[in-house]
Amino acid sequence: MVVEILSAVVVAGGAWFAASVRVVKQYERGLVFRFGRVRPQVREPGLAMLVPFVDHLQKVNMQIITMPVPAQDGITRDNVTVRVDAVVYFKVIDPVVAAVNVQDYRAAVGQVAQTSLRSIIGKSELDDLLSNREHLNEGLELMIDSPALDWGIHIDKVEIKDVALPEAMKRSMSRQAEAERERRARVISADGELQASHKLAQAAATMADTPSAMQLRLLETVVQVSSEKNSTLILPFPVELLRFLDAHTPKQQAAAPVPAAPVATAPEPEAVEAKPEANGHVTPAPRAPGDAALPTAD
Repeated sequence: MVVEILSAVVVAGGAWFAASVRVVKQYERGLVFRFGRVRPQVREPGLAMLVPFVDHLQKVNMQIITMPVPAQDGITRDNVTVRVDAVVYFKVIDPVVAAVNVQDYRAAVGQVAQTSLRSIIGKSELDDLLSNREHLNEGLELMIDSPALDWGIHIDKVEIKDVALPEAMKRSMSRQAEAERERRARVISADGELQASHKLAQAAATMADTPSAMQLRLLETVVQVSSEKNSTLILPFPVELLRFLDAHTPKQQAAAPVPAAPVATAPEPEAVEAKPEANGHVTPAPRAPGDAALPTAD
């Protein structure tokens, strides 16, 4: 009889112990609901003792949760249709508030993230979505974290993963990038030509002061061309050698002056006597240059 009573006590004690002991893992926190009311004391990791059939233990995960945000279609501020998806990293900082104030904090954070992502798309331009994502990530994090604080949730990080563009927009951006690269290439080429012209002008001025430098440059060019051994070179006669020969050649004596040819003079006109005509008048003789005119008889 005593054995049966002891065995019954042992079995009852084991059942009571099994109903009153719970194990809380390291990454969890335990909330005790006693007759439906949450106890302010949060059970830490380890063994948690409960009152059987009175207390109810609810475990809350305290790890960082990674939640992908589905891709959202939107129109940017510069009227470009895009499709953007993101990812949210958050964790529970107050297990009592997270368990009491919101029914499903995971779904609540997901819905807020989607609406905030659509809002940030409409307020941003396409260039910001493509090149200024850090600023947009900060703004998106603030928009999601504002209501999440009332749920005992802390938004650790928000990142925009991908921005999908229409094919027409991709082609336009490709042409724009190609035109920009072409413009840079032309500017660099023109700058190189300008610098080369300045250097060539300085070299020409130096060669003009020292003509022998031109011959040295000519020989250097010949050496560079002849290094390939695939062409025939015709070397011009050195100008300096011509100048050397001209400077050392004696000059000839000047030729004797040729006498000037005599100048022909016009013959003076001969005096012609006046002869009487048959009618009794006298024909005047021709006048020489410089003679005075003689009056004629009527």
